[in-house]
Amino acid sequence: SAPNRGAADWGWQGLIAYGCHSLVLIVDASTAQTLQVLERHKGSVVKVKWAKENYHHNIGSPYSLRLASADVTGKIIVWDVATGTARCEIQEHAKPIQDMQWLWNQDASRDLLLAVHPPNYIVLWNADTGTKLWKKSYAENILSFSFDPFDPSRLALLTSEGIVFISDFSPSKAPASSGKKVYISSPHSSPSHNKLAAATGAKKALDKVKILISNEKPSAESVTLNDCLQLSYLPSKRNYMLLLYPREILILDLEVNQTVGVIAIERTGVPFLQVIPCFQRDGLFCLHENGCITLRVRRSNCSITGTPNEEPDPDPVQELIYDLRSQCDAIRVTKTVRPFSMVCCPVNENSAALIVSDGRVMIWELKSSISGRNVRNSSSSASPLYSPVSFCGIPVGAFQNKLPDLSLDNMIGQGTIAGEEQLKTSFLQEVHLKFLLTGLLSGLPLPPFAIRMCPPLTTKNIKQYEPMLAVGTSNGSVLVFHLTSGLLHKELSIHSCEVKGIEWISLTGFISFATSTPNNLGLVRNELQLVDLPTGRSIAFRGERGNDEPAIEMIKVSHLKQYLAVVFRDKPLEIWDVRTCTLLREMSKNFPTATALEWSPSHNLKSLRKKQLAAREAMARQTVASDTEVSSVESSVISLLQEAESKSELSQNISAREHFVFTGADGQVYHLTVEGNSVKDSAKIPPDGSMGSITCIAWKGDILVLGDIDGNLNFWDLKARVSRGIPTHRSWVKKIRFAPGKGNQKLLVMYNDGAEIWDSKEVRMVSSLRSGRNVNFRILDVDWCTSDKVVLASDDGCIRVLDLSMKPSCFRMDEQDLIEPAWCPYLLVPRASLALKAFLLHQPWNEKYSLDIINIDYPENENIKSLLQEQLNGLSNDIKKLLLDPDFTLLQRCLLVAR
Repeated sequence: SAPNRGAADWGWQGLIAYGCHSLVLIVDASTAQTLQVLERHKGSVVKVKWAKENYHHNIGSPYSLRLASADVTGKIIVWDVATGTARCEIQEHAKPIQDMQWLWNQDASRDLLLAVHPPNYIVLWNADTGTKLWKKSYAENILSFSFDPFDPSRLALLTSEGIVFISDFSPSKAPASSGKKVYISSPHSSPSHNKLAAATGAKKALDKVKILISNEKPSAESVTLNDCLQLSYLPSKRNYMLLLYPREILILDLEVNQTVGVIAIERTGVPFLQVIPCFQRDGLFCLHENGCITLRVRRSNCSITGTPNEEPDPDPVQELIYDLRSQCDAIRVTKTVRPFSMVCCPVNENSAALIVSDGRVMIWELKSSISGRNVRNSSSSASPLYSPVSFCGIPVGAFQNKLPDLSLDNMIGQGTIAGEEQLKTSFLQEVHLKFLLTGLLSGLPLPPFAIRMCPPLTTKNIKQYEPMLAVGTSNGSVLVFHLTSGLLHKELSIHSCEVKGIEWISLTGFISFATSTPNNLGLVRNELQLVDLPTGRSIAFRGERGNDEPAIEMIKVSHLKQYLAVVFRDKPLEIWDVRTCTLLREMSKNFPTATALEWSPSHNLKSLRKKQLAAREAMARQTVASDTEVSSVESSVISLLQEAESKSELSQNISAREHFVFTGADGQVYHLTVEGNSVKDSAKIPPDGSMGSITCIAWKGDILVLGDIDGNLNFWDLKARVSRGIPTHRSWVKKIRFAPGKGNQKLLVMYNDGAEIWDSKEVRMVSSLRSGRNVNFRILDVDWCTSDKVVLASDDGCIRVLDLSMKPSCFRMDEQDLIEPAWCPYLLVPRASLALKAFLLHQPWNEKYSLDIINIDYPENENIKSLLQEQLNGLSNDIKKLLLDPDFTLLQRCLLVAR
């Protein structure tokens, strides 16, 4: 949602955190898997920030995953991400937090968090205990702030009128002075901006001195609203600052208070949204409004030389020029799909992730390729980039193993000076950079949704069972998610209008239906598709039927997945055979219209199977025994059985008898039987006087439950022939579903304003969820995903899996089933992560380095060893190759492992 725009951060551990409505999602950047979802905020999350990495680790200060997230109600929560629990909650005012950051300087404490509470307060918190250390107010509204990466006592605030520089920031007490205030006159109104393009050489330096920054308030006519989007210090150069405007980036030198570089976008170019400066090389990652990420790298000094006939300047202002080095593909921007924010890997600075408003996360990695000398066209103004001359601190040899794309400083060398260039040409290789999409995590489309879980896990299907959830969307596609990992398994575009319902007919196939918007006669186009999941093939289940008829209200598949009942709004129902896609019976015109329908769990499949087995045994006996022994009676029986056998083999499958019940508009309950290709009416039960119009039925074992339009539930015990009516006073009952599993009589009930779980044995409510009271979303659809977990689709665009208490809960990250292993030593217990680090750094007992820890004799239990081995297996092949390389020195190893 819109407030989530700036809520994204990439931590030192390689995990990306971002806000989605009131949730915080944690994604592993290298495998693009969701590792954790944190749910506790009541409002939309506006900022998330990972705690900085500790200087030093031991058992007392282990590797940990700490994250601070802030929401629109002004609450900050500090999380322990591995366990999914909140360490502390902080609240000062009830307005959205504008900005927050952890202090990078850990001399005082590593738990300090500075936050901007609107409109004009900055507060320093101890994020471990939640105590407020100090609070300071300023004259103007504060929009954001930036710490000086070279000096912990300096801080710059971007306010609605200009910039406030604070030079006496300290954790122990609030800044005494109110800071040095400077005003920015908008770059478009300043005269220097217009002449920049035409001026050259000495003139250029003169124009530059018309300073943009002034200590006086600018005159009224030149003041435009401060449209500066972002301010940050450059981490690669001391005393330089960057200001981002929609159409240009200004680089300021704070020692002389002048603009020393402008990156402007041409008239036709796409405006900037965000910029992240790098610290390893003087480069900028820029995000544009069309979702394109560009990397600009500063030209090295040797390429700027004055023309010889000019007099040298007494005090030349060194101009900084940033050249566009690489850009990635843009996304298609629509009303609802816009780029939200970009985050960049803080350790290697060679990959960036783009968060899109539709829930997608795109991970772009920078790859370098060595280019041939002659390829380069001489006309390009940018100086060539060269690969560095050393890797992990050792000069690069011709045959040395190296990982060129490990990080930004391993891709681009420092600019070299012309004099030295001849000495090193043997190893200078020119590189070109390009972005490669290495990870994509797609979110759900906009609600409404219809959800249905695949058939439950049984002892028979345990080998091939995958927990798949089908989600029908408003644009006609069905998304199939793997529920334990939360990853999208398949997206099938099968309908042209909103999907209203899905029924699975096996573990690998389902039937879904969609209805178009009604025309002026109230008729629609109905689409009913039978889909095979492994191949993605879909067949129109009702053939040519479906145009200009009343809308389908629901479809129900029988328990043995043999028959399908299709219920229409103002038209009698149809019974179909699922296996042959044939219509068994269309009810006559005077047949009552069904308001609710449910198939009975009882059938005669077992007795049919027994008969078939008996026939086979008799036939086997007949072929073994000699003909004389067989009495004439038995032979006649056998011929009959053979006939039945051949018939059933023709149909390839036994057609068992199944029943269903449905209610008419008058509340009567009708009971019908389907066997083979015949449908028989069998009984009518008069309505219960206390019930209104019945909206849904559920049947399991001997218990039948009816729900009506006024929120009454009626429990029928068919064995004891008693019924109990219970008014829930919760308005219209939209859906009732029994939980899977033998003897499990839990019942999930969905209302207009929430959901409840009932125990139908004891007829009591187990738990309840109500929109507006304990949650802020509306529930669109519900289903059971296992015998004790329910899945809810809600109108905030999320699908949640909850346990029987229906309370939002977080899980421990180490308990999760991931499809591919993720390298994240932070999830190990402290002793194990430190042991892993030592193991990777130095193995004095081995002739050769190995990555197999199981056989190594050190006092630790087997479980932890296998966890360590899992982590080692999660390393990428390139890094494994380096670690196993005998020539790779201890020093290089330390640097690599640290990364």
